[in-house]
Amino acid sequence: MNLVLIGYGGVGKAFIKLLIDKHEKLKSEGLDIKVRGILNSKGGVVSSNSLDLREVINVGLLENHKDWRTGINYRDILMKEKCDLMVELTQTNKETGEPGLTHIKYALENNINVVTGNKGPILVDYEGLKRISEEKGVSLGVGCTTGGALPSLNCGLLDLAGANINKVEGILNGTSNFILEEMESGLSFKEALDKAQILGIAEKDPTLDIEGYDTAIKMMILSKVVLKKNIDINEIKIKGITAVSKEDILKAKNEGKRYKLLGKIECTGNETSMEVSPILIEKENMLFNINGKNKGVKYYTDTLGEITVIGGASGTVNAAASILRDIINIHNGYKF
Repeated sequence: MNLVLIGYGGVGKAFIKLLIDKHEKLKSEGLDIKVRGILNSKGGVVSSNSLDLREVINVGLLENHKDWRTGINYRDILMKEKCDLMVELTQTNKETGEPGLTHIKYALENNINVVTGNKGPILVDYEGLKRISEEKGVSLGVGCTTGGALPSLNCGLLDLAGANINKVEGILNGTSNFILEEMESGLSFKEALDKAQILGIAEKDPTLDIEGYDTAIKMMILSKVVLKKNIDINEIKIKGITAVSKEDILKAKNEGKRYKLLGKIECTGNETSMEVSPILIEKENMLFNINGKNKGVKYYTDTLGEITVIGGASGTVNAAASILRDIINIHNGYKF
């Protein structure tokens, strides 16, 4: 499989390291991945055979590679190197989807499979991209966009086949979950947030995470991909965790309950609604057991009952593993 990687940040580097670590495992499954090019916003490195991935990792910055070139056109590389698959990991723009949207659209239109962890293009035009992929007979793997390693989309698409999904609940933001759990040990919200930032769990600007928007975006993508329902973000009731006090947390703990930032989609007839808010969860609910940076999704169905998937802790390696999972599934013949 000839592959080009566009976007070489934390997840991109982790993906290349994973290809090195899993080389023998992949070969044993009949998958020989040749990375023909790695591009970032400034340029990239390209090989007509396959890049030496250890050399790429060892030089650190991509710009330090002996074959580094500026002004590389990703379209030329995709076509010249006869690529089978493009991994798109550029920075997310949730308003326009660019530049990832253009990258993905071009690859699909030219019969190239795509796997991405970029939420922007999927949020902006999943329907259009999916239509192109179906017309061209190629796959669009987006499992990484709704919880990294958590197989939230795959569960809904594959394992719930034939069932009607009536409701979905998701704890999909590891940062918020970590903060709420730290507050259970007696920290204030600010102290827990500071700790998350020191550990690199929370961004310098954590607004999207703690105000509930990241959860809303992931649930919107889940709705698009699994439920085939579009929900306007302006129609979603969104409330973050900033108003949850230490006293609230400790009172809940004494009652055997926990606060979790929960995204919820409900399907009633032709109506679909969504909300995001911190709610009290009791021990009987399996989502109660989601700890630290882990995530979870719970599907309520008519024939398969309640299905809960838990795990997928936040992290670059976990996200990279999700990208690789989609690639392997595409290789094995599954059409996303």
